Amino acid sequence: MSDTLAAMLPGWGTDINGAGPLYQRLRLALEKAILSGKLKVGDVLYPERDLAEHVRVSRVTVRKAIDHLVQDGFLVRRRGSGTFVAGSAVRADQPPSRAYLLTGGISWLGSGTKVECIERSTSQPAPEEMMTLGLSSDSRVVRITHLRSSAGQPIAIERICISSEFLPDARTVTCSICNTLADANFRPVRAIQRTFALNIEDPDATTLGVAVGTAGLLTKRVAYLASGRAIEFTRSLFRGNAEGFVSELTFLEN
Repeated sequence: MSDTLAAMLPGWGTDINGAGPLYQRLRLALEKAILSGKLKVGDVLYPERDLAEHVRVSRVTVRKAIDHLVQDGFLVRRRGSGTFVAGSAVRADQPPSRAYLLTGGISWLGSGTKVECIERSTSQPAPEEMMTLGLSSDSRVVRITHLRSSAGQPIAIERICISSEFLPDARTVTCSICNTLADANFRPVRAIQRTFALNIEDPDATTLGVAVGTAGLLTKRVAYLASGRAIEFTRSLFRGNAEGFVSELTFLEN
């Protein structure tokens, strides 16, 4: 079994010396094993005890890494059976030189969309940002908040968080953040996005011009570098009482 685990996590001996919490490094290593096909759809994951012994971390660390992979849709838990590679996991069969960047532009049906920057700041990361980007409590992050409007009506709030390691000053963003990161040789190559339904509360309800409790849609997108490091965490909150929106996605070859 140790040989199989070593083949599944070939870079763990090196990765353990990298930056970020242990659970985050283990999560990335397991994710790479899934995307590369070392772990295939339907494969059962090794027991937490065996993984913990192989990578020499606590079972709590292993469980936390697995919890995040379940949340991201890479793994699924089946009561009484174990943890399996999810059927919705996307395999990256192309070599690294064929990596693709996914960028999205959102427009509302019937009219064009205006994007306005309403806030820029640099401060310590919040707990969710720390866990998502693999940062320590004494790190610094840049936050940029956009308000998207259509025909003069606010439709979405977009909050972007990037480690100051990659973007030291929010004022340097004069075009798209994607282009700014690419110019600094920090271009993401892939992203994972999750979508949630929720009721909009203040202060977002006031900003969007809707009543507190109005139905909304929240997306959380995490963009990754080719190394597997999470570089950008974007949360977008959309009001749900407009006529609808269309997402235009562009794949850019690296």
